[in-house]
Amino acid sequence: MAPRYRVTLTSEEREMLEKISTTGVRSAKTILHARALLLLDAGVHGPKWKVADVADAVGMSTRALEHIKERFVEYGLEDAILRKKRETPPRPVIFDGDFEAKLLKLACLESPEGHARWTVRLLADKLVKLKIVPTVSAMTVCNTLKKMSLSLISANTGKSRPIRVLHS
Repeated sequence: MAPRYRVTLTSEEREMLEKISTTGVRSAKTILHARALLLLDAGVHGPKWKVADVADAVGMSTRALEHIKERFVEYGLEDAILRKKRETPPRPVIFDGDFEAKLLKLACLESPEGHARWTVRLLADKLVKLKIVPTVSAMTVCNTLKKMSLSLISANTGKSRPIRVLHS
């Protein structure tokens, strides 16, 4: 059975891959893919190794090498050795700087009637009631306040500047 994808490197590509695999600081996977492509080269300057022999030499599966060959032929050298950049974040950001500012503003207001001070549960409930966020846990509020160095139980909650008292 003939190979589905054939890697033929130009002399410039070979030099670049040799430089990647021998010098500089790069991820191990990038170096491994560069070495594999050098061994898989079936061009004029390549060693023309079989895929199974390259798999044994670099410690990868033949299927992974076939995928590297496919990416090289279809998309080019960069896509064959580097990881694909993620286009979107893993999940949308809900609690950003705007959320923190609104939480801080709410925490600096007077506490609700019947309560001596704000609690993280009261703040979480109020954030949902004001429709600042659809849902929020008390731990998220607690961690956000902790990140901003705001304490709900200290004498100075950030409502006003502390008054310096000089002792005579």
